[in-house]
Amino acid sequence: MPNVVFLMSDSHNPFVTSVYGHPFVRTPNLERLAERGTVFENAYTPSPLCVPARSCLMSGMYVHQNEVFNNCKVIPAGHPTYGGVLAEQGVHTVYIGPGANLYNDPFTFGFTEMIGVKRTEPNLSTRFDRSVPPKEHGRPINKKHGPKDDVWQGDIDSVESAVRWLRERASQLDKPWTLTVNVVAPHPPFYARPEYWRMYEGYGDLPEYGDDVEPARHPYAQDLRDYILAGGLTEQEIRGMRQGYYAGVTFVDAQLGLLLDALEETGQLENTVVAYVSDHGEMLGKFGLWWKRTMYEDSVRIPLVVAGPGFAAGRRVRTPVSLLDFQATIFQAVGAQRPDGWQGTPLQHVAENDPERVVFSEYHGDGIRAGSFMVRKGDWKLIYNMAAPHQLFNLAEDPDELHNVYAKEPEVAADLEQELRRICDPEAVNERAFAKEREQLAAIARMKEAEA
Repeated sequence: MPNVVFLMSDSHNPFVTSVYGHPFVRTPNLERLAERGTVFENAYTPSPLCVPARSCLMSGMYVHQNEVFNNCKVIPAGHPTYGGVLAEQGVHTVYIGPGANLYNDPFTFGFTEMIGVKRTEPNLSTRFDRSVPPKEHGRPINKKHGPKDDVWQGDIDSVESAVRWLRERASQLDKPWTLTVNVVAPHPPFYARPEYWRMYEGYGDLPEYGDDVEPARHPYAQDLRDYILAGGLTEQEIRGMRQGYYAGVTFVDAQLGLLLDALEETGQLENTVVAYVSDHGEMLGKFGLWWKRTMYEDSVRIPLVVAGPGFAAGRRVRTPVSLLDFQATIFQAVGAQRPDGWQGTPLQHVAENDPERVVFSEYHGDGIRAGSFMVRKGDWKLIYNMAAPHQLFNLAEDPDELHNVYAKEPEVAADLEQELRRICDPEAVNERAFAKEREQLAAIARMKEAEA
């Protein structure tokens, strides 16, 4: 039975890789993985925000099911996890790195081993409160960038721990195992170790589309620019931030290479499903937006490359898929059963080009006035906004989402809305998300009162 290793980064826009067509960003190890396996060209996060996205992967549920609507963690949840469920079925599950940015104390999740994971106290910030206009909660974007010697040390330590585990422990096990390795890069701030910074000297470019195009004028986009106070960035700052991001992507690629080397040198590569994935994307200045929190492609799309048993070499799959499908893939690889009701289909079973397959994402976090839902089906993508105009894009004809054709294509819009309503009731979910916020705010008030 195959084993599974996957490296999960934070905030990686898939378009910023050579595998997905970037003209100069270097990701040779991702190319190496793609040559051995399958590139999923249209992979999506279930929510473009850290804690909700990672919680969906961990729990096998959509956001509206696990109710991890935002990054506030003051009310823990007790959902089963893939690590715990697999361990109960005899799979040795290992989780490495600080990325347990999830819905409960990570040491309750049931993994066989947790290495380098730290308990974190709930943040008592109330920025997720959407009853307050985004600008009033605004915080200046972290525009720090440049060469820095000690950046990414935590990621280096995590990957070194993973390599050591592969060399010293994996071969001793007489059962299937999974190894989850988390790194924080290329998440901002956009510092980079000098050797990576120098790789992109002179390559700090500007976004092709700024805040003067149609999608940038959408009310939710304006909310997000207000929220991060992004209007004051200079051209020099934007170039520097993008240079640092490119450097971060190449650094993450090098960490993938270390894992591949360790598997190859220990003779485990051929019997291991190896994957690279991220929790969500990064707008990187497109439409004047930074970070995530939006349903535009640069934020909601993720890289997903998988190689090993069950994955054909050199294959590219156009069918839209989700991070939840990747979780189902882990169970399929090690021969384990997922709990009833968990979302996702193993990627081993996804056709190369299925125009009828639907992928879903939702966002209820900070920075916008109300919820947002996304449905992708074939070339079409609907963004269903609860407090702003809906948006419909034909991604084959308009990959940069410059032209909202919602009014011009009512039949397509109606079809995708019907697909959305098969998954959830958006109005009811939106109300529940606001109710959850009120519960969280009340819990924070009680905690602050107890501290006083």
